Amino acid sequence: MTAVTGRYDFVLLFDVKDGNPNGDPDAGNMPRLDAETGHGLVTDVAIKRKLRNFVQLVKGAEPPYDIYIKEKAVLERTHRAAYLAIGAEEELADDPDAKGKKKRKGSADSVDKARAWICQNFFDVRTFGAVMSTGVNCGQVRGPVQLTFARSADAIVASEHSITRMAVATEAEAEKQDGDNRTMGRKHTVPYGLYRSHGFVSAFLAKQTGFSAEDLELLFSALEQMFEHDRSAARGEMSTRGLYVFKHDSELGNAHAHALFDRLTVARVGANEAVRQFQDYAVTFDGKALAVGESLQAAPGVTLMRRA
Repeated sequence: MTAVTGRYDFVLLFDVKDGNPNGDPDAGNMPRLDAETGHGLVTDVAIKRKLRNFVQLVKGAEPPYDIYIKEKAVLERTHRAAYLAIGAEEELADDPDAKGKKKRKGSADSVDKARAWICQNFFDVRTFGAVMSTGVNCGQVRGPVQLTFARSADAIVASEHSITRMAVATEAEAEKQDGDNRTMGRKHTVPYGLYRSHGFVSAFLAKQTGFSAEDLELLFSALEQMFEHDRSAARGEMSTRGLYVFKHDSELGNAHAHALFDRLTVARVGANEAVRQFQDYAVTFDGKALAVGESLQAAPGVTLMRRA
């Protein structure tokens, strides 16, 4: 595996049309909003879920690309597997504390070895990190890749639609409706929204988790293609519209991330009052639009490349 030798910062642009990009379960699954500005939000957790699903799809969830946080997973089973793999099964026995509670601390050496084993075998742990101290203790991992919430370029309109299902779930419901057998429901959509998220890759933390240049390439491929394999009527049409990667020559970085991000602007073009397509925006860096695959010198020691 090739080591990551420099810092990376990136900007991800994606859009949604007639769908709900990230519903809020505490608000009836309505699209997430900034209450003060009306801008749409998509959590970093939602983006990471799509990245995990893509890696699981293309790599088959086999080591070294297994996924730690996956549907219906029981995390302690993975922790136990790590202790068995490093030959520390005797430390899995319950150790009651003074109050009689069962705990399994594990020796410092075993925790370190178990953490290293999990990093080696699970892509999402060595990428995003994880807290693995619950139950069987495998420590904590600070991931080299971090993502921000995605925020829409403009305020969005959250629309609510009534929908009808021509069936009911139970005999009791059918009896109440005298055979009409209809079920009413609600569906939330955003007519259109262009979202922007920022990402950061630390070469120093990559060394600690074993995150390699090959892992980085897989991450960028996932960012480019994750929506192509995550289609859902509820989410409408979602697409990656831009992936702008700033590559630094040094591990510490050659420019501040926020200064680079500020120079990449998303601006409205045309006279349309209501935005309904990506073509209603212009994405430029210092006033220059980049084609996919094009690169330029963004600052001394920093190269900007548009990957998608």
